[in-house]
Amino acid sequence: MDIKSERLDRLRLLLNNEGLRDLAKAKVMVLGLGGVGSACAIALARGGVGQLILVDRDRIERSNINRQALAFESTLGRLKVEVMADIIKDINPDCQLESMAAFLHKDNINELLGQFGRPDYVIDCIDTVSPKLTIAQWCQSQDLPLLAAMGAANKLDPSYLKFDFIEHTTYCPLSKVMRRECRKRDIKNLEVLYSNEIPFKVSNPQGREKGATLGSMSYMPPIMGQMLAGKVIRRLTKLEAMPKGMR
Repeated sequence: MDIKSERLDRLRLLLNNEGLRDLAKAKVMVLGLGGVGSACAIALARGGVGQLILVDRDRIERSNINRQALAFESTLGRLKVEVMADIIKDINPDCQLESMAAFLHKDNINELLGQFGRPDYVIDCIDTVSPKLTIAQWCQSQDLPLLAAMGAANKLDPSYLKFDFIEHTTYCPLSKVMRRECRKRDIKNLEVLYSNEIPFKVSNPQGREKGATLGSMSYMPPIMGQMLAGKVIRRLTKLEAMPKGMR
């Protein structure tokens, strides 16, 4: 990546060439390209990260348009990894992209993610428990730094968002399940971004399926994605140290 590019001029004022070189050499893996992950991947690309690995199995649906940075009428039906690759290439043609449309589970994660080489950071933006636990176990076994997004559903106020270890989370239904399952699996020092706002209660849901009970504001998942990207960028450029207990 050309760190002298005009695209990076405003970043250079804050990071200097040394910081830009650190980012240009960095490889970051983003797992899940929904509302959180799509915003996160774009922020990393705009921020000068030189290598990105993107994994998501889904295609874009109309219900994604209210919150996902890759969802437009013109992209409906396309694989999210393909659309995100097009967006990132348009932002930063120098960014080296690897992507895969796949669902991660305990029996395939080593094979699927191992082929990409060792990332400098993993960001988990998936919104279901089983893959999140699989990712956390894999990162722990590989001694890889991991940030995991917890739930944005039924949350309204982004000022409640905070980073912490999973053991310290409150008022987050997804975090509650993750806390319990991490204890069972001896997963330690899982750092997460979560909201400790009391969730909004959906009245008269039209059914019990996920889409009928879990509402999402247009701004909450993208803000979470930007915060995750910002945390990783600051750590990769040594503007922020890893917390105690983290790799």
